[in-house]
Amino acid sequence: MTPAENASAARHDPQLVLASASPRRRELIARLGIVPHAIIAANIDETHGDREVPREYARRMAREKALAVVLPAEAGDAHVLAGDTVVACGRRILPKAEDEATARACLSLLSGRRHRVLSAIALKSPDGTLRERLSETIVRFKPLTKQEIDAYIAGGEWDGKAGGYAIQGSAEGLIAAITGSHSGVVGLPLFETRALLQAAGFAIG
Repeated sequence: MTPAENASAARHDPQLVLASASPRRRELIARLGIVPHAIIAANIDETHGDREVPREYARRMAREKALAVVLPAEAGDAHVLAGDTVVACGRRILPKAEDEATARACLSLLSGRRHRVLSAIALKSPDGTLRERLSETIVRFKPLTKQEIDAYIAGGEWDGKAGGYAIQGSAEGLIAAITGSHSGVVGLPLFETRALLQAAGFAIG
């Protein structure tokens, strides 16, 4: 292929807008060789319904985020990728920890037991087609001592994290077992994301 043909092909490659300001999702999507054309965080109401189960809540959030993004004129033909990660203990959806008390309560609840991390993604194509995938991962913490919880709280990694922990940090040393997608727990399940993007025409090696 000539340089001119290469340039033409590059111009016609699909563009991607990432509907998230999360640096973790930017880092993860880069592992697939994808650099988003733009980052536009979706602003939606994330309140879950009283009877809404974690799986459906995660799916709804990803879907609504993808649909909520308004593209600028220069990115009007771009695909929009959105994701949402939910930490669930049984049918209970754990909050994002915004203070130490919430983080401590989450870690105390998760200590020594299994929980689920549901990571949903949604991809909206320029023609309005919406593709969705869901990753479900089982995570089990070791029984946590008060000293271990105190030390983790002091480190501040819990801030803004669903369930009060970030698996990509020191919490990984407290996790006895994980079954499923590690990247899904971080915030973007790469296997499912790769499949979704390939189905939409993205060339991923």
